Amino acid sequence: MDLQTADGVRRNSTKICAPVMAETVDQMLTQARKAKELGADLVEIRLDFLKTFNPRQDLEILIKQCPLPTLITYRPIWEGGKYDGDESKRQNALRLAMELGADYIDVELQVAHDFYNAIQGKKPAKIKIIVSSHNYQNTPSLEEIGNLVARILATGADIVKVATTAVDITDSARLFQILVHSQVPMIGIVMGEKGFISRILSAKFGGFLTFGSIEAGLVSAPGQPAVKELLELYNFRQLGPDTKVHGVIGNPIGHSKSPHLYNPAFKSVNFNGIYLPLLVDNVANFLKTYSSHDFVGYSYTIPHKEAGFNCCDEIDPIAKEIGAISCMIKRPDGNLMGYNVDYLGAIAAIEEGLRASNGASQASGSPLTGKLFVVMGAGGAGKALAFGGKEKGARVIVANRTYDKAKQLASKVGGEAITLAELENFHPEDGMILANTTSVGMKPKIESTPLSKEALKHYSLVFDAIYTPKMTRLLREAQESGATIVYGTEMFINQAFVQFEKFTGLPGTMNQQNDQTQEFSPHQVYHLKFLSFSDLSLNFPCSTKATDSGHFGEKYIRNICLVTLIAVGPIFQHYSYCISIPQCSIRCCLLLLYQ
Repeated sequence: MDLQTADGVRRNSTKICAPVMAETVDQMLTQARKAKELGADLVEIRLDFLKTFNPRQDLEILIKQCPLPTLITYRPIWEGGKYDGDESKRQNALRLAMELGADYIDVELQVAHDFYNAIQGKKPAKIKIIVSSHNYQNTPSLEEIGNLVARILATGADIVKVATTAVDITDSARLFQILVHSQVPMIGIVMGEKGFISRILSAKFGGFLTFGSIEAGLVSAPGQPAVKELLELYNFRQLGPDTKVHGVIGNPIGHSKSPHLYNPAFKSVNFNGIYLPLLVDNVANFLKTYSSHDFVGYSYTIPHKEAGFNCCDEIDPIAKEIGAISCMIKRPDGNLMGYNVDYLGAIAAIEEGLRASNGASQASGSPLTGKLFVVMGAGGAGKALAFGGKEKGARVIVANRTYDKAKQLASKVGGEAITLAELENFHPEDGMILANTTSVGMKPKIESTPLSKEALKHYSLVFDAIYTPKMTRLLREAQESGATIVYGTEMFINQAFVQFEKFTGLPGTMNQQNDQTQEFSPHQVYHLKFLSFSDLSLNFPCSTKATDSGHFGEKYIRNICLVTLIAVGPIFQHYSYCISIPQCSIRCCLLLLYQ
């Protein structure tokens, strides 16, 4: 069903409900007005949060003055709420809300029969009763959820609500199966971070509504996104039954900026897809559960790059040599194809950093050739860096917490192996290159570092694959020690070009190029950094080095080239703007880099 929105076609009828939780009526009305500004469809007024409550007076104000349709909820403590008083008074307040013109009321399954008996069929035609069940321990089996829905329907409910708790990300699949086959309006939510996808994909599978907080962190249940995230980041109104699902598979995953990159990119080229953070414990189990042809593409991050490799039906030769993947695509026949694009992004970033620091040109070959290249970590990213270094002619040293794993990787790339502990006193020469692929220093443990500042003085360049935070302690101390530093965002952005092409089937460069632009590949313009789109015009001298504090990294622009990023072809077919010398005016979709 296509519903018109201000921005065009709305592909689903799923409503966004913003919970209003405050201690006073005035505060609740303020929150309700904010919810309307943000774009919510209705508000859930949580009466159990009020510090003092005068039923008739407060309900009349809340219902009559609320700028959006109202869902009245008075959640008791035994169902996860805050109300701990007389049950008859609680139900009386809900009946009063009906009389005063509320649009929806929420009645818990445990007391639904009593409630319906009390109203004796006297219900205004306008109001819809939601009968709800909340499970804060787990998500039952498909059969048990089906039986639960039948029990709720037997009460006379207008709308069914089932909220469970995710123990594993695959738990959401059971709610999706019930939602998509439901013949009555249904709200299906799986709470917790592992159930996050249920809150977004409810629009794809036909949910009656999803909940979105007015402010990030001000949630009524675990795992709840903000209204702004739903609308601006996840393009919630444009999700439909045929929307293709992509995501980044990892653990932890809350730090990932990938959704901020791919979702705006998808939207900019009108690609009917969504990209989600996927907190996965068992990769094989996840892929088996979400085997539908609508779940089509994944990025892989720590610690699942090798597990993803083992689940592939086909593997790109480079990924096969590395023994880990960073990207997986589901082919039309259902086969899973694995790729590793990490080494492209990381090695290109390191080479660019070396060239910028010594003024070398691309024509002089790889600046990594002959360098002592120390890779910290022997996991998926470590393997990619080690093989990339070998390919560029570097002398590779693999340092890992366990020596055996370091030795195994080093032997494949003709390098040497040491432990991370030994790395502290490892300095056979100065001017070495260091690449950290461990998770040490990632949020939230940002004060951790895998190598002491004293040891960093022997390196001319230090790269950290971590990009949250952008400036890790390792990079900060390396910079203080005089080394050139390369951010993990460089690898992140570079490999995104390739993954975007594989996800969408759209080209990552301009379809129409001239001889002056042929020499520039997407990977050579990766210093245009991004996470959310905005149009702007930029003017700067093309013969000078752009500052790293801006959005252009340390790239020299010495020729005429078309600006390319993500899906540049489709984005810029309408403009064909290019850089000119000595001044350039670029009109582009520039994605702003999160610090």
